[in-house]
Amino acid sequence: MSSIPLHYVDLRAFCYATEDDKRVEQALRLFLPEDVELDRVETAGHYGDRILIYSVRVERADEIRHVLTQLASLPALTQVIDELDDRVTDNTELFLTLDKQAAFNGTVSRGDGITFRGKLEAYPATREAAIENARDILTDLDESE
Repeated sequence: MSSIPLHYVDLRAFCYATEDDKRVEQALRLFLPEDVELDRVETAGHYGDRILIYSVRVERADEIRHVLTQLASLPALTQVIDELDDRVTDNTELFLTLDKQAAFNGTVSRGDGITFRGKLEAYPATREAAIENARDILTDLDESE
């Protein structure tokens, strides 16, 4: 995977008042190189409970490769490829949700808790071109695993 047809990758996780913020941060860090810093914003829920929002944008090719390498261990990668029509937006973005608890335990799994958004390169910037690029990326990951 020499060329990465992604402009950037955003990862985001919410940490609710009932969760340990260190564990949520550790879950998100599974996907990131060591030197990448997370943004942390504190907000309040509907009833005033504390919610922390951890987010990061990786834009450098090596960092994106690291995220994709982690994503390559996703057991249902073939299923994600089959669902690209539902996962790529008109804005040429690829969305996935990943299991926060599994990530804390060191494995990559589909589920809830961590949002992956990749801005796909597409020339021309059409949804169809973005789907083809996403298919290429994910097929390369699936074959490398």
